[in-house]
Amino acid sequence: MNRYKVTFLPDQKEIEVDEGATLFEAAEKAGVYLNSLCGGEGVCGKCRVQVSKENVKADKHSIAFFSKEELQNGYVLACQTRVKHNLEVVIPPESRLEEEQILTESHLKEQQTWGETCPITYSKPDWLSLHKRPYDPASLFDPLVSKVYLELPEPTTDDNIPDTGRIVRELRKRLKYPSYEIPLICLQDLSMKLRRHRWKVTATIARHNDVGRILQIDAGDTTGKNYGVALDVGTTTVVTQLVYLKTGQVMGVEGSHNLQARYGEDVLSRIAFVCGKGSLDVLQKAVAENINTLVQTLAQRKSVDIKDITCIVAAGNTTMSHLLLGLVPCSIRDDPYVPTVDLYPQVAAREVGININPQGVLQVMPSVASYVGGDTVAGILACGLADRPETTCLIDVGTNGEIVIGNNEWMLSCSASAGPAFEGGDTKCGMRATRGAIQRVEISSRVVYETIGKAKPRGICGSGLIDLIHELARNKIVDIDAKFHPSLQDKRLIKENGELEYIVAFPEETETGQALVIGQTDINNIMRSKAAIFAAIKSLMDYAGLTFNQLNQIYVAGGFGNYLNVDKAISIGLLPDIPREKIEFIGNSSLMGARMTLVSSYAFEKAINISQGITNIDLSHYAPFADEYIAALYLPHIDRELLFPSVNY
Repeated sequence: MNRYKVTFLPDQKEIEVDEGATLFEAAEKAGVYLNSLCGGEGVCGKCRVQVSKENVKADKHSIAFFSKEELQNGYVLACQTRVKHNLEVVIPPESRLEEEQILTESHLKEQQTWGETCPITYSKPDWLSLHKRPYDPASLFDPLVSKVYLELPEPTTDDNIPDTGRIVRELRKRLKYPSYEIPLICLQDLSMKLRRHRWKVTATIARHNDVGRILQIDAGDTTGKNYGVALDVGTTTVVTQLVYLKTGQVMGVEGSHNLQARYGEDVLSRIAFVCGKGSLDVLQKAVAENINTLVQTLAQRKSVDIKDITCIVAAGNTTMSHLLLGLVPCSIRDDPYVPTVDLYPQVAAREVGININPQGVLQVMPSVASYVGGDTVAGILACGLADRPETTCLIDVGTNGEIVIGNNEWMLSCSASAGPAFEGGDTKCGMRATRGAIQRVEISSRVVYETIGKAKPRGICGSGLIDLIHELARNKIVDIDAKFHPSLQDKRLIKENGELEYIVAFPEETETGQALVIGQTDINNIMRSKAAIFAAIKSLMDYAGLTFNQLNQIYVAGGFGNYLNVDKAISIGLLPDIPREKIEFIGNSSLMGARMTLVSSYAFEKAINISQGITNIDLSHYAPFADEYIAALYLPHIDRELLFPSVNY
C-alpha cells in the first residue's frame, strides 16, 4: 500500500499515513486535534480545513458547508477527505480543538484536610447508625487505600504461625476488616523481606466490601508515601485531583479536554461510533490517555512517584463509566435503555491502561440508570441532598441534563436530552468555551460582548447564547415565540439564504474575518434545548406533587451552569422562577463527590445507598413531559404569569 506525507500548517507538523486515510485521522496521528461534533460522519461541518498546492475536491455531502469561493480555495471536511498523494493542509482557527474553560473546583465548602472537608456538616447522617459510629468527622476518614506500618514479633516455638497469619493477626488489631486477601505477588518474596528487614514492613491495603485486599508489602515504614486520585470523567472534559491519603489534603488539580470528543460530541454519538464501527477499544484508550497525561503532570509537579499513587475513584455518567472500563454501551441507547451494570467492580487500574502503582486500584462511582450516572450520585453526595429533611433540587445542565429532587427520605431523578446547543453545537457560530468564545452579551444602543481570554471573537459558547436570547427578547428583536420581527429596522438584522440572522460581531471585529451571527434556526435549536431542560424539571416536580415554591434550594452543577447568568437563565425559561438566593451554582460537584469517596469508605457506602434508593423517571415514557416541552418552547414559557411572574419583557 502506498504511503503519503501530510503536512499540517501553521503547526509545521508532518506525518506519513497509508493511502485512503482521512485527513482527520492523519491530523490525530500528527497530534493536531480538530473540532468534531459528529464523530467523523460528515454532518456537523466543524472539521473544515484548507488543502493547498493540490486539487482536492469536497465530496458531494460536504459541499453544503462551504461557499463557492471556499470550494475554489480548497476547503474540505477533514473527516470526509482521503489522502491519495502528498498534501499540505492549513488548519483555520475555528477548526482547531483548543483547551476550554475547565471547571476544576466545587464551590461547596472545601478546605485542605479531611477534618475541614467532612461531607457531613449538617445533621447526623443516617448511614453512621449502620456502623454504630459516633458523629466525629475525623472518624469518617478511611481512604480507599491505606498504608499500615507493622512491627511484627518474630516467630518462636510457641508462636510459629505462617508469615501471612502473623501479618493478618496484626492488621486485625488495627483495622476493621474481618478477613484479608493476599495475592501471589505479595507472597513471592515475603519470607525474605520480613527477615531481611527485621519484621518491620508496611502493608498497603485496599478496602473492598468487607475484605481488606493487601496490594503490596514494603520493607520499612512507607506510610508517608500514599496518594490517590479523584477523577471526574465528563463527556467534554476530564479533571483529576491528587490527594495525599495520609491526611486527605488536596495536592493539586489538573484538567483537559476529553480526547473522546474527536469521535463524537455527546454520549449518543460515541455509542453510535462504538456500535457502528466496533471501536470500543479506541474510545477506551482515548480516555485512558487523558487520565495518564493528567496524573503524570500532577505527579511531576508535586514531585510524587507514580508508584506511590495507589488508587483512583472515578465519577462519570453511565456511558463514560462504561467506556472507561471497556464495557459495551450499545444497550444504553436502545429501548428499554438498560446499562450493563450500575454497581461497578473494583478493578486493577492497569487492566484499563491507567498507569499508577502496578497493584493500584480503580473504583468507579455507582450509577442510577442509563442516563443518570455516577457523576450525579457524586453530586448528590457532595451537596448533601440525601441527608437533609428539606426538599432540594440538583440540576446538571449539559448535552444531557440530569435532574434530582428529594431529601433524606425520598429522591426522584430524570434526564433530558438537551442536545449540543449549550456546548456550541447545532448553531452556525456556536463553539465550546475556549479562547475567543463570546461568553457574555448585552444589547443596548450597541452590542457589547466579552470573550474568553479577551481574544478576538471566534464564536459564541453556551453562556453567551443564553445571554443573547435574553437580550434579543428584552430588546423586542424576537417575540415570545422566539421568532425575529421581520419588519424590524436594524442594520444588524439581515437575511442570508432566505433566513433572518442577527449580527453579533461584524467581520472586522472577529478573528476569522467573518461575521458572527445567530440565525432563526440557531434560536430554534437553543429553544428546544432549554425547553427540554425546563420541561424535565417541571415534570419531575409534578410527578412528586410539588410546586417550585416548595423547594428549599436549587443546586446547579457542572461547567456550563457555572458560567450562567442566573437572571438571564430564568428570563428565557431555562431555570425556575424562584427567589434568586435559593439558586446556588456549586461547580464541579462530581469531582468533590469522587474525592469524598476516595477518602471515606462511609461516603462510598452512602453513594451506593443513594444510587439504589433513587426512583428514576423515564421521561420518554412519561406522557405529561411532551405537553410540558411544547409549553416551554416560548420565552420564557406559554404560562408566563403563573410560572414566571418576575419576568417582564
